[in-house]
Amino acid sequence: MNRKTLVLPTVAGLLAPVLVACGGTGSGKDNAIVIGTTDRFEETTDAPAPFDPAAAYDIGAWNVLHSTFQTLLRLPRSGTAPIADAAEKCAFGDRNSEQFRCTLREGLKFTNGHALTAEDVKFSIDRARAINFENGPVSLLSNIDKVETPSEREVVFHLKSPDATFPQKIATPAAAIVDSESYAKDKLGNGFKTVGSGPYSLKTEVKDDRVVKATLTKNPDYKGPLKLQNDKVELRFYDDSKAMEKALKSGDIDMMNRALLPEQIGRLRAGNDKSIRLLESPGQEISYLAFNTDDSSVKNKAVRQAVAQLVDRQALTRDDYQRTSEPLYSVVPVGLTGHQNSFSNKYGEPSAAKARAILRDANITTPVPLTLTYTTDHYGETTEKSFKTLQKQLNGSGLFDAKLQGVKWADFRPESAKGKYAVYGMGWFPDFPDPDNYVDPFVGKNNFLGSSYKNPKIINDLIPQSRLSSQRDAAARIFQQVQDIVADDVPVLPLWQGKQYVAVREKVTGAEWALNAASELQPWELGSGS
Repeated sequence: MNRKTLVLPTVAGLLAPVLVACGGTGSGKDNAIVIGTTDRFEETTDAPAPFDPAAAYDIGAWNVLHSTFQTLLRLPRSGTAPIADAAEKCAFGDRNSEQFRCTLREGLKFTNGHALTAEDVKFSIDRARAINFENGPVSLLSNIDKVETPSEREVVFHLKSPDATFPQKIATPAAAIVDSESYAKDKLGNGFKTVGSGPYSLKTEVKDDRVVKATLTKNPDYKGPLKLQNDKVELRFYDDSKAMEKALKSGDIDMMNRALLPEQIGRLRAGNDKSIRLLESPGQEISYLAFNTDDSSVKNKAVRQAVAQLVDRQALTRDDYQRTSEPLYSVVPVGLTGHQNSFSNKYGEPSAAKARAILRDANITTPVPLTLTYTTDHYGETTEKSFKTLQKQLNGSGLFDAKLQGVKWADFRPESAKGKYAVYGMGWFPDFPDPDNYVDPFVGKNNFLGSSYKNPKIINDLIPQSRLSSQRDAAARIFQQVQDIVADDVPVLPLWQGKQYVAVREKVTGAEWALNAASELQPWELGSGS
């Protein structure tokens, strides 16, 4: 995931057209809107149910879950304040933000015909917490003490400590409402089936334990705020971006956005194909290096600081990403409350001399052996190129002997969580658009990285303080302190913040609303027309 020096407007999901084209037609089998993606969904031992809300925790899977499940709240078409979804209304029941109460809409039902009640909400939350899947989103629910259901339509959350961000957390698929009669309470499901109450039902085609096509069909029983502009959306999965671009140009698909290569964006921006529009918006995706601070090669803070002193983000974003992303100098991206360039303030320009002094003062022998690990099939094909650049920057200083290791995502994610890699590359799309979601998941007590890095001031003081106020601007100084501590300790090293791009055939309507403030796909906004 990435952060940027771009100021996000209140309509953060609005995409601005950078190429206006005419002519051509959008196409779709059986009048479906067809979306291409390079996301991969595979059934493995470590991920037996890629679309189970208790396990799914990446932007690709969440795009599917947002379309097939309801949550009590969801992010709006644009902006960052959650709106009612399965709930009719929700609000804190006290001044301390420790009790959150919701009333469900009347007549909710799952796609299998079962009624959706408050008990299903409680079951879903309790289930995710009981399964406690190590690579899943359960950390978003970790502050819940208990869930009560005073009636069939009432749900009350009692929190362990005040948390003004709680409404945003239960707007994520971590709190997706599943049918208590279709899901086991203490274990994950198998395969790619979903039973939800969202705007679409899901049907998948699977080959060799991998999804090759997913069809989203309008759910006639959906009761919620979304107004669907289509009856069917088809997701097609491609091995690489070039094949996906070819399908867009031939009319086999109507839209693509994950993951466009920088050179593709350049070609589309040139406007040579008048049947395609390219839309651009500020993004909150960030890319970063994570350090296993227990690993002997990077356990000494000075080694991590030396890496931070050497990395040239400007060269990385200019040469490898062709300015489709921006250098990022903080764990909190540009455009969010309290952002400041803490890494730039501490380290300044890349300097081998300063890095050498850091290592010398810590009595560290050079060159320091290091292995940089990246995933080969999850964050786009530019990842390998960018890691070769990072390797060159480190080794070019004479202070490091860095080697590269590429690993498929199916193995990379569980192995990284187990601490197998000393330094590894990760991306992050926000669970919700708040600085808390760029702090707690990385350096909080139950962080999703499984990091051994624990800073008592951040965990026991700053994060709890930041959650006391529903006015998020009031937490700015607190988040600035966190950013300065992270820049000094370097448990993670931010690299770049991405922009969002969507390429569509010219007769697809609603593409400017295709992504919301958390970079989530909103397929219900897409239609066919002039």
